Amino acid sequence: MKELVRTNDIVLVSAVGALLDGANIKHLVFDQNMSVLEGSVGILPRRVLVAEDDLIAARRLLTDAGLAHELRPDGG
Repeated sequence: MKELVRTNDIVLVSAVGALLDGANIKHLVFDQNMSVLEGSVGILPRRVLVAEDDLIAARRLLTDAGLAHELRPDGG
């Protein structure tokens, strides 16, 4: 799995997930339940990961959606 996006913005995580679902690109959201430890403050970022084989397609999808600035610069 490769990291596609890392953000504290839960709305962005949902939007990225919806885009990936629409393109049938399987993904995982890590650290989604860390709010239990942080007290729901939103300090700890959530990470969206995709399979290495889907990384190029996922990055292209988010770029086409105007979210290129949210992509991890190292490509995961």
